[in-house]
Amino acid sequence: MKIKSLPKQERPVEKCLSQGVESLSNSELLALIINSGTRDKSAFDLAEEVLAKDVRGICFLRDASPEELMSVSGIGRTKAARLAAAAELGKRISLKPLEPDMHIKDDQDVAALLMEDMRHQKREIFKAVLLNSKGGVISVETVSVGQLNSTMVHPREVFSAAVRRSAAAVVFAHNHPSGDPTPSREDYATTERLVECGRLLGITVADHLIIGDGRYMSLRAMGKI
Repeated sequence: MKIKSLPKQERPVEKCLSQGVESLSNSELLALIINSGTRDKSAFDLAEEVLAKDVRGICFLRDASPEELMSVSGIGRTKAARLAAAAELGKRISLKPLEPDMHIKDDQDVAALLMEDMRHQKREIFKAVLLNSKGGVISVETVSVGQLNSTMVHPREVFSAAVRRSAAAVVFAHNHPSGDPTPSREDYATTERLVECGRLLGITVADHLIIGDGRYMSLRAMGKI
């Protein structure tokens, strides 16, 4: 369907300006980014084909490469670059900036800080949130990046930044690329080892979060720390 054949108030640009961008469907949002169609397809048609490319729908764009986008007939280099840039902007906006006076009170604060950064990662990433004696965030450190579904975590790597920055406590977090945050036996064993190492160093392990797709589990809340 050609966009120009739609009633003026239903065209994506007019609808965005008159009703607000939140009124647009995913297809309409993508059509705005794609901007123009081809001889046989409108920008709206191309948008729907992009969404149908993967069962994840709009979430497919988060990790889609330009080459994957260009596999849709009618999506060339420029359109693929626009879509990739829009997805990257969305990721950057969604990441919560580290505020100078940010404090961690509970597992919800940690999840709010890390969830959007970690929930869609394809590999396991192990992070450490370093805290001062009042719960203020000193820094967030990426300790290790592993292969899909496996991360090797060495205490010397985990605590080196905490010792260097004189952290009083640390909260660990890692993601499960499967999207299921249920801790594994290895997760429990790793946490137990790190808690013991922290004790020897005088650094409290306040929690360990397992992050899935929009969900997380706190080992402290589960009584494992």
